Amino acid sequence: MKSKKNKATKGEMEVLEMLWKLGPSSVRQVHDKLNEQSQGKEKSYTTTLKFMQNMLEKKLVSREIINNKHLYQATISEKESLNEKISKIVENTFQGSPGNLVLQILGNHKTSDEELQKIREYLDELDNQK
Repeated sequence: MKSKKNKATKGEMEVLEMLWKLGPSSVRQVHDKLNEQSQGKEKSYTTTLKFMQNMLEKKLVSREIINNKHLYQATISEKESLNEKISKIVENTFQGSPGNLVLQILGNHKTSDEELQKIREYLDELDNQK
């Protein structure tokens, strides 16, 4: 897991999400795609560049120079990022109990029959692994 110093800010998370979608990309590519989705809240190119430079220092992204073009790539996968967020929620809100999180979610949200079937299959799979 990343230390607090290496934790992505909200703006940096937007960049990471874009890198997960695009794959290795230049600052310009990320900047343009972010602004396409910004709904009128466009960021300047230098802001995107600064985010990505900071992320490089935090080791949230890596950079490779190909044909004089700086290409950035996320060093953490989307799944790893999500797992970190969920682990923090479980620790901080559910006293370390993933079961309490699942019960809370299932108790407060409508779950389709298909989703419930997938959950049952997953639980059966976990039982078989024990």
